[in-house]
Amino acid sequence: MLKEIAGGVCAAKGFQAAGVHCGVKVGSSPDKNDLAMILSERECSAAAVYTLNRVKAAPIYVTMGNLEDGVCRGVIANSGNANACAPQSHENAEAMCALAAQATGLKPGDFVVASTGVIGQELNISAIEKGMPALASALSGDGSDAAARAVMTTDTVKKETAVAVAIGGKTVTIGAIAKGSGMIHPNMGTMLCFITTDCAITPDVLQDALHDIVPRTFNRVTVDGDTSTNDMCVALANGMAGNEQIEWKDDDYTLFHKALHQVCETMARAIAADGEGASRLVTCTVKAARSEESAERLAKAVVGSSLVKAALFGADANWGRVLCAMGYSKAPFRPEYVDIGFSSIQGSILVCEKGTGLDFDEELAKKILTQDEVVIEVSLNEGGHEATCWGCDLTYDYVKINGDYRT
Repeated sequence: MLKEIAGGVCAAKGFQAAGVHCGVKVGSSPDKNDLAMILSERECSAAAVYTLNRVKAAPIYVTMGNLEDGVCRGVIANSGNANACAPQSHENAEAMCALAAQATGLKPGDFVVASTGVIGQELNISAIEKGMPALASALSGDGSDAAARAVMTTDTVKKETAVAVAIGGKTVTIGAIAKGSGMIHPNMGTMLCFITTDCAITPDVLQDALHDIVPRTFNRVTVDGDTSTNDMCVALANGMAGNEQIEWKDDDYTLFHKALHQVCETMARAIAADGEGASRLVTCTVKAARSEESAERLAKAVVGSSLVKAALFGADANWGRVLCAMGYSKAPFRPEYVDIGFSSIQGSILVCEKGTGLDFDEELAKKILTQDEVVIEVSLNEGGHEATCWGCDLTYDYVKINGDYRT
């Protein structure tokens, strides 16, 4: 049985975290943390999934190299600058690892390094160097909140979660922090997610679990159709829960997988709900499909449609835009079989049946569509598979935020 608990990345045994302001971005508010660290008492099995953007930031390549042996001790991350396509980017990513190692008595290769912010501008490594001693000194078992806030860019809320599950007679905990608000699209959008667990699990099995879960969670989120250069999801497992090490995909693995999936789905939903300028979370579930792949492609097309997103901003039950988006998804389905409805805490309403519009209560539809989360329910009536994807509405504020993001 899964139980949600507090603590974020510090909920699991043996992990500490911290976040401080060091001034990565000149002129940034001293109240805004911009440098984060997560550290384990013990060496961890490590796994990661990275952006599929052909243009990758230097921290991605440095992290790939550091994780080649499948082990790690911690994470060093900054906001305020992506350290991507910029002068000295690779050298500065390596310098961040070296500074973190110097401050903690470890090796540079013990760290995952991540950056987020503006692309193309040289990283203010001197500010990070000055802030590193204070960051290391601030490490504590209560530091998840500060670390979560340090990786925020245009995020309006911190993203943090943790769950506990019994595995092999031991309580295993998985915690996470994440950032993501804009440039979010399947194949990992502008998001960073750092996952910690005290589960004993081999690097290979942990990697398999992460690779299986990310496509069904983070890769089912879209805010604006842009995939970034810096995205990564990293999981660290230090084994301090004391469970028998998970080496195979057995019953213990199934329990761990379920818990890890919940953590990732919670973070994925939080990223979608906090989409730049968004006023509501939009969930699309496609059921009774021929395959999970086709259901996913259809749901992604719906939540990614600018016209659907705009209609939901206006609380307009324009189901024709939903069906239209499905039609250009290139997924196979029969329009004449499709049912479409909308639901929220205000109730549910069927607006299309067998590909044809129905007379429905516009006033009820308006109430349903003005809630914080709106669900678009699609039934293809063709098979036994389904998939859910997440997005948000499209508001005036999205353009305001991105019109002068660099300056």
